[in-house]
Amino acid sequence: MAAFLLFAGGHAANDALAGPAGKDAAGKGLAIAIEADRRDHGFKDYAADMTMTLRSSNGSESHRRLSIKVLEGRDDGDKSLIVFSRPRDISGTALLTFAHKKGNDDQWIYLPALKRVKRISSTNRSGAFVGSEFAYEDLIRPEVERYTYLWLRDEAVDGQPAHAVERTPAYQNSGYRRQIVWYDQAEFRVLRIEFFDRNNALLKRFTASDYQKYLGKYWRPALMIMINLQNDKSTNLSWKNYEFKNGYNNAYFNKNRIKNLR
Repeated sequence: MAAFLLFAGGHAANDALAGPAGKDAAGKGLAIAIEADRRDHGFKDYAADMTMTLRSSNGSESHRRLSIKVLEGRDDGDKSLIVFSRPRDISGTALLTFAHKKGNDDQWIYLPALKRVKRISSTNRSGAFVGSEFAYEDLIRPEVERYTYLWLRDEAVDGQPAHAVERTPAYQNSGYRRQIVWYDQAEFRVLRIEFFDRNNALLKRFTASDYQKYLGKYWRPALMIMINLQNDKSTNLSWKNYEFKNGYNNAYFNKNRIKNLR
């Protein structure tokens, strides 16, 4: 899931981030998003294991285990495959996502209880993914071209100097009016995202922490937390076993084979 929330897709020039002086707010916001992508470009593919912890408003918890595989797009957006392994009642549930730079993204979910693959309509992507505080929309890599940007300010987040950038979905049927993303100034990693609903009320707050660098270049977090500020529920994702450049290809990410994944 690091792919869908943390990094924007698309190619970028090394001089995209000119000095702050002279940059209008929209241009600077776009340049920051582009630079964040440039630093993550070229990972080819990766896999990781996760533990999902769901917390209710009264503090009760449930736990799930899942894995993710991501294929970096060349001329289009990335592809990702999420598969649950535990508990038994959700084992085999799979979500296949094709992000696109233009037009609607594609998502399919396989529910073992129904024994069929269901396409997720673009009008339903604001819905909760398997009862978590992550929406289907959150699981799609945010391509640069699909948002407009506005630099708001520079400020510290947990002691780290950061850029605060507002991004507004330019595509239809988003569940969000806008988002504010905080990128750390040193490495352009996403530290925090605040999501505002269609009525422009603050809905959720996402944080990513415990970053580690892989292959000398690619930063990935060990912990993600999504807090719903309107219902007091939260979902944690603990990541481990990152592996890069596994040789995945397009044939692996096929909706006709996700019925048989465990």
